[in-house]
Amino acid sequence: RGLNLPDRYWRMAAPVTIALDAMGGDHGPSVVIPAAALALVRHPNMRFVLVGDRGQITAALQDHPELVAKSEIIHSDVSIAMDAKPSQALRRGRWKSSMWLAIQAVRDGRAHAVVSAGNTGALMAMSKFCLKTVKGIDRPAIAAIWPTVDAECIVLDVGANVGADTRQLVEFGLMGAAMARALLGMNKPSIGLLNIGVEEVKGVEQIREAAAVLKEAPLPIHYHGFIEGDDIGHGVVDVVVTDGFTGNIALKTAEGTAKQIAQYLRAAMGQSFLSRLGALLAQGAFRALKEKMDPRQLNGGIFLGLNGIVVKSHGGTDETGFASAVDLAYEMAFSGVVERLGTDVAHFHEKLELDGAA
Repeated sequence: RGLNLPDRYWRMAAPVTIALDAMGGDHGPSVVIPAAALALVRHPNMRFVLVGDRGQITAALQDHPELVAKSEIIHSDVSIAMDAKPSQALRRGRWKSSMWLAIQAVRDGRAHAVVSAGNTGALMAMSKFCLKTVKGIDRPAIAAIWPTVDAECIVLDVGANVGADTRQLVEFGLMGAAMARALLGMNKPSIGLLNIGVEEVKGVEQIREAAAVLKEAPLPIHYHGFIEGDDIGHGVVDVVVTDGFTGNIALKTAEGTAKQIAQYLRAAMGQSFLSRLGALLAQGAFRALKEKMDPRQLNGGIFLGLNGIVVKSHGGTDETGFASAVDLAYEMAFSGVVERLGTDVAHFHEKLELDGAA
C-alpha cells in the first residue's frame, strides 16, 4: 500500500517522527506499543513520541527494547473517553490530555504526524482547534483508502461531516485528488460523486451543483460523473466523494460484508471431507483472499484539510491494524499532501475569482 517508491528511497530517507496517542482506543498502550514496534521493523528510520501515562508506557516498552532508543515519552494522566462529546473533550482535555499533547507535537514541529485510536469527534475537534484548517477549506474530511478489484481508491468523507453542501463536496473532491496525486502517484486522478444513480438528473441539489463545478475545475483531475455504491469496489474512479453520513455507512457495510463472506467460506469449507480437502489444496489462494479482505491492512482514516497530518485508527483494532495506521502516517509524511492540497485549493479559488471578474 502507498507510495510506489524504490526500496533504496526508504533506506536513505530522513527520520520520520510519529506522535502516538498511547491512551486512545479500547486497549491503550497494550496495543499501541507493540504496533509501534511492528511499524519500526518495516521502517527503521522511524521515531516516536509516545504520549500518555508514563508508567503504563514504560511497562509496555519492556517487551520491546528496540523501541526504547527510538522513542521519547510525554507524560499525561488525562485520557479522552471514547463516549465523550467533542465539545466536552475539547473543553476538559485541551492542554493536558494525551490526545491534545500528541496533536500539539505536530503543531510544534516535534513530530511529522499523529496517530490516535481515540474518540473520533474529539480528535477532529482538537485537531481543528490546534492545527487549523488549510486556507480556503471550509471543513476537513476523513479520507479512507479503499481496496478495489485491481488496486485502491480514496473515499471521503467517511465520518467527519454528517451532511455536506455544494462547496464542501467540491472541496472534498479537491482534497481527495491532491491525496491521490501525492500518496498514490496519480497524475490526473478521476473523481466520482457517489449518488443513487449515474444519470445527471439523479440526486439531491447539492450533488448536482457539485458535479457542475467539478466538471470545470481548473486542476489536473478528470471528473468521471456520478457513480453508484457497487462502483467503488470495482475501481471505476480513483476518488469517491460523498458526505460523511453516507460514506460512514458505506464503509461499515463493506467491512461487515467482508466478515460475512469470510464466515460463509469457513462454513462451506468444513461441510464435507472433499470440501476440507479442497480448502487444504487452495489454502494459498484463501490466504491471499483473507489478506486482501482484512480491514486491518487498510486501517486508518486521514483527516484531510488540516495544517498537519492526523490519522485516525479504529478504536478496537489490534496491533496489526494500528501498525497499518502508523504506516499510513509514515507514508503521508513523505507524500507532501498538505503542501499539495494548499497549492491546489489556492489555485482553484484564484481561478474562480479570475473567472468571476472576467
